[in-house]
Amino acid sequence: MRKDNSPWFWIPLLNFASGFPYAIIISVSVIMYKSLGINNEDIGVYTSLLYLPWVIKPLWSPFIDLYATKRKWFLAMQLVIAIAFLIVGLTIPMSNFFILSLAVFWVAAFASASNDVASDGFYMLALAKEQQSFFLGIRSTFYRLSMLTANGLIVILGGFLEQKYGDKSKAWSYTMIIVALIMAFLTIYNFLTTPKVEVTKVAAETENKQSFGVVFKTFFQKKQIGIVLAFILLFRLGESQLLKMLTPFLIDEKIKGGMGLTTEDVGIIYGTFGVTALVIGGILGGIAISKRGLGKWMLPMFLAMHLPIIGFILLSHFHPESIFYVYATVIAEQFGYGFGFAAFMMYLIYIADGESKTSHYSIATGFMALGMMLPGMLSGFIQEYLGYGNFFIWVFLATIPGLILSRFLIFPADFGKKSIENEDTFEQKKQNTDDTDDTN
Repeated sequence: MRKDNSPWFWIPLLNFASGFPYAIIISVSVIMYKSLGINNEDIGVYTSLLYLPWVIKPLWSPFIDLYATKRKWFLAMQLVIAIAFLIVGLTIPMSNFFILSLAVFWVAAFASASNDVASDGFYMLALAKEQQSFFLGIRSTFYRLSMLTANGLIVILGGFLEQKYGDKSKAWSYTMIIVALIMAFLTIYNFLTTPKVEVTKVAAETENKQSFGVVFKTFFQKKQIGIVLAFILLFRLGESQLLKMLTPFLIDEKIKGGMGLTTEDVGIIYGTFGVTALVIGGILGGIAISKRGLGKWMLPMFLAMHLPIIGFILLSHFHPESIFYVYATVIAEQFGYGFGFAAFMMYLIYIADGESKTSHYSIATGFMALGMMLPGMLSGFIQEYLGYGNFFIWVFLATIPGLILSRFLIFPADFGKKSIENEDTFEQKKQNTDDTDDTN
């Protein structure tokens, strides 16, 4: 394989191209619509519906395996996403921008979910198992950096342009056009750097492929499947509502119960300091599990994820003048989320383990997305009815069912723990494959 097709050249930005559109569609759209005057009920319902493609992606993921190569799929989907973001930018100045932009975001969401499936499959095809383990951290790092770019730099840009032009429609129109240009650059880069490895591998892989019906059926034959599905659906019940209403809370004026921050403030606080804390928490969570296993850390990590919600309860009741308290609360919440979510994702890996682990993992994450979508749709109505102060109390209480169900889950206590023997074996294998470029 040519040197320019080394995984170091294509893995970082291929994963950046997965996380960046997801963050724009799911998170930045909330900030944009709030800034453009859309009410909380509509934000909660319609932006939550944007989760749907990730919910049902297991239903069409087999087509990505059967038709064309995964490389062609993710390149085509990234191009569609770039065009969709450009159209969103052009629709914002229109009078009916909300309906038009949502429709285009829907197209982008389906393309983004398909891009995720194709990119994950390509990663497993293009790298040997030892390299997959080695580059797993690189994938995770650049995925999180894409979230930092979207929730931080793009939101800061939108806030800056709001101040510069004094016209929020114009500011967000330009912002989305810039987002489209970034996505177009990523598409071109991935076209030039990703290797063409599937010509000789697809045929062999297809021969071993189980029918989708069998794969789907075996997932629902797993032990404790009823408790497992209830846990996956309910674990993020509180978080799903917090995610949708947190930005409106930070932006709304204090007379409405909010904190009265600007869009630029939110970009700096939540998108830079917050995402940095998220990355650190996620790294430490992975290290903790690898040292002592999931059994030791599941409950402490879940508590670390949920307890910081108390900070938003306090903010919504006391409305402190100093912005320091907002920084501290967001940093604590994001660190706890990164630290605790590592345990949840490790459990999903355990559930998916087996002959069809890729498809089963996709099904599990589809149920996870469903658990985010449905409560998120109701979050705006609940917040308007309860007010921000009582809403955050409700969000905190909504975390309890997932915690209770987690105590009934059965899995090996040392799952995820790395043994010294395995680490030594990996290092030996890694050295043996470092100079074998044809596996890339």
